[in-house]
Amino acid sequence: MQIDSTNICERLCNKSIRDISWLLNIPRSTVSGIITKWKQLGTTATQSPSGRPRHMTERGQRMLKRTVRRSRQLSAESIAKDLQTPCGLQNSTTTVRRELHGMGSHGREAASKLYITKCNALDAMV
Repeated sequence: MQIDSTNICERLCNKSIRDISWLLNIPRSTVSGIITKWKQLGTTATQSPSGRPRHMTERGQRMLKRTVRRSRQLSAESIAKDLQTPCGLQNSTTTVRRELHGMGSHGREAASKLYITKCNALDAMV
C-alpha cells in the first residue's frame, strides 16, 4: 500500500494526476481511482478477500500436523475422528486430506530399497 499513501501525499502537495502517474510510473487511471477512493472512504484499504473462508483454522492445521507427525500410518478417517474428540473440530475426511496435501504430506509408500550386503558394497566400490 505504499503506492497509495505516496499518491495521496503527492496530491496533497498540489501535484496533478498526470505528474503523479509520471513520477511513479503507474497509469493515470490508477492514480485517479486511488484519489477518488480516498476522498469517498477516507482510506485506501482494499475490500475483504473474496471466496469462502477456510473451514480449518490455523490452530486446527497445527493440531493436524502434530497428529500426523506422531503417527504417520493413520488414515484420514481416523485422523478426522482424533481431531473431533480433544478440540471439537468437525472436519470431514476430505477436508483432512486436502489440508494434508496442502501441507505437503502425501499418502505414498516408501521406495523399496535393496539390502546392501558386504558383497554388494564391494562390487559398487570397484
